[in-house]
Amino acid sequence: MKCHRSKRMRRLFLTSLSLLALAALPAQAALDTNAEHALLMDAATGQVLWQKEGMTPMPPASMSKLMTLELLFQRLKDGRLKLTDTLPVSERAWRTQGSKMFVELNSRIPVEALIRGIIIDSGNDACVVVAEGLGGTVEGFADMMNKRAKEIGLAQSHFVNPDGLPDPPGQMMSAMDLAKLARHLIRDYADYYHYFSEKEFTWHNITQPNRDLVLGSLPGADGLKTGHIDASGYGITISAKRGDVRFILVLNGLRYPQYNNDYFPNIKRAEEAGRLMDLAFREFRPFTIAAAGKVVGQAAVKEGKAPSVAVTPKNAVVATMQLESQNKLKAEVKTDPNLTAPVAQGQRVGTMTVTAPDFPSMTVPVYAAEPVERANIFVRLWNRYFGKH
Repeated sequence: MKCHRSKRMRRLFLTSLSLLALAALPAQAALDTNAEHALLMDAATGQVLWQKEGMTPMPPASMSKLMTLELLFQRLKDGRLKLTDTLPVSERAWRTQGSKMFVELNSRIPVEALIRGIIIDSGNDACVVVAEGLGGTVEGFADMMNKRAKEIGLAQSHFVNPDGLPDPPGQMMSAMDLAKLARHLIRDYADYYHYFSEKEFTWHNITQPNRDLVLGSLPGADGLKTGHIDASGYGITISAKRGDVRFILVLNGLRYPQYNNDYFPNIKRAEEAGRLMDLAFREFRPFTIAAAGKVVGQAAVKEGKAPSVAVTPKNAVVATMQLESQNKLKAEVKTDPNLTAPVAQGQRVGTMTVTAPDFPSMTVPVYAAEPVERANIFVRLWNRYFGKH
């Protein structure tokens, strides 16, 4: 059974997004959105480029299924599961409401099909199958989700179920945690990331399209997950790559009270995500502030054969920022005022702080570019009482 209405919706959305792309934008259009929560991240560095209530916990709805997938991918990667392994369907899974993969009671489903059922169909029933298969019970799996969230640095997340449904209450994530989780999935589970870009999935003769309408319409978009419950509004976590640049965008709390079904809200959500992602690629560029080993300052050295030592960053200092911000960038080097010889080459001796308009400041360590030996006793005494040191 084909979902023809959803396919018509995708065609309508592609046409409307093409028209939006023709609209002229000001040279330095500001990132702004009606979403209650938003965050844009540079996937290469994890640098937050822009956010709106991005650190505030919120109901993530089906976007929390990314955490369910993380636990599943982890077991596939370490060999505890195979894609061909099957998991049983309990009555609880079969009766789960909301979006469905349409699992059959008492059947067994291959892990690979469950992955597609969660990503493409947003199947709450598939999530329960995975939760019971990996954690014994839904509640036990939620405990596993919370433990794993702490391990990977998700500081504003709490899970009570694998699917994001509002009952029981208490499921919370921040946009920052969703972006971190998306980055983790992209970087650490590259072998499984391709499932996020698949546009439809057929299970038991029921074909469902991916709810992520950004796929196939926004150049470079290749995942990840949408979400919607009444408490959260409409949300989406997406990633797109153009050339060597990849961005991750999280939106939640998009509300469309003028509509009484999901048809147009799904289109509007995708349009807003596509608009912001297009703007991000237009406005932001990676910028090399200092190459690895480039001298960025001098550090005074007490009791050394040389009065100072050149300082450099160990690695290239690269930041993604708006073009206008690059022109007003400032870098300030601060070194240890009590730095005393001997100083080893590569010894950390201070920091460099980079600031620019509309750019969160970043601080990186700097290191001695060469060794400085300790001066002999006569030079040290002379310098202590008469010299520069």
